[in-house]
Amino acid sequence: MNLKSITVAVSLLCASPFPAFAADSDALKVENPYARAVPPTAQNSGAFMVLRNESDRPIKVVDAESDVSKVTELHTHIHDKGVMRMRRVESIEVPAKGTVVLQPGGYHVMLIGLKHPLKPGDPVHIELRLGDGSKASVDLKARHTGMMHMQHMQHMEPMRHTADKH
Repeated sequence: MNLKSITVAVSLLCASPFPAFAADSDALKVENPYARAVPPTAQNSGAFMVLRNESDRPIKVVDAESDVSKVTELHTHIHDKGVMRMRRVESIEVPAKGTVVLQPGGYHVMLIGLKHPLKPGDPVHIELRLGDGSKASVDLKARHTGMMHMQHMQHMEPMRHTADKH
């Protein structure tokens, strides 16, 4: 390949209407993020938010990390024989030009093995790893979300929710 061919190839790539170098993290917007404040004895919590995809193709959230927990996982709730059970999921797909709500009783980021109890106002940092390898940083605060959800979180302390196979 000669220099002229290389120059033409690079020029065509740069002029392409397809954003070949645009990261999914640039198109993923996070709205209203918060983590659940928990009692001092709780070992786990959850983080919730709205994920909005501004691109023309789906974006997958494939993993999460946090500075406040030993383990951070993507979860959802399912009905199993009349009982709501929490399950780890491999990914959460945000449709093109769409939104996915991470909320109690649905998709959420599970914070397992808290390094310290989350009190209202405590800062939480979460990194969402996306399918293209890019990361979306989320900074949020812990807040109370109601007694029913707090009691539910206390019941999860043995962490059977990640491996239950009834």
